Amino acid sequence: MHIAILTLDGFNELDSLIAYAILHRVQAPGWRVSIASPDTHLQSWNGLRIEAQSSVQDAVAADAVLIGSGARTREWVENPALMDTLRQLDPRRQLLAAQCSGALILARLGLLNGVPACTDLTSKPWVQEAGIEVLNQPFVARGNVATAGGCLASSYLAAWLIARLQGLEAARQAMHYVAPVGEKEEFVARALGHIGPFLPA
Repeated sequence: MHIAILTLDGFNELDSLIAYAILHRVQAPGWRVSIASPDTHLQSWNGLRIEAQSSVQDAVAADAVLIGSGARTREWVENPALMDTLRQLDPRRQLLAAQCSGALILARLGLLNGVPACTDLTSKPWVQEAGIEVLNQPFVARGNVATAGGCLASSYLAAWLIARLQGLEAARQAMHYVAPVGEKEEFVARALGHIGPFLPA
């Protein structure tokens, strides 16, 4: 089970790395989480340099893909090589999640047609210009596609992916581990309250 976090140069550390850490709380056979990028090395918008663990081609073949956000998303959606590869993403065979401006990538790929999205306030007008209704809430999912708005809402995407792939109890345990001490029950309840209505019956 491969979960790829698409992370592009200029990325937001919170969007990719919070989800990366939470997803790594799952200790299931074959469970793999990777930072996927077209570059072997990339730099965040605050100057953090990291090394990618998988390629974009690996990501489009993954069981689930989380598209992170960043300062250069509007540049990346104009990159023909990247977008041509990402057109292989298919919600019929994989889970797709997008964080903040990552929703713009899904929109430009035509994967949000008729589906409302969540995104951050900066990215909101760009996503609306792509013809997508933007909701004033942190998380929404329709079928196999989910979006979240606000850096810390990346935890909701991670919880949704775990719940879909490993079950609600696995998501509960992962969120309980990362929750602040003294606030664990309310933190977990809030997270699961956001994703619960969008999980299959």
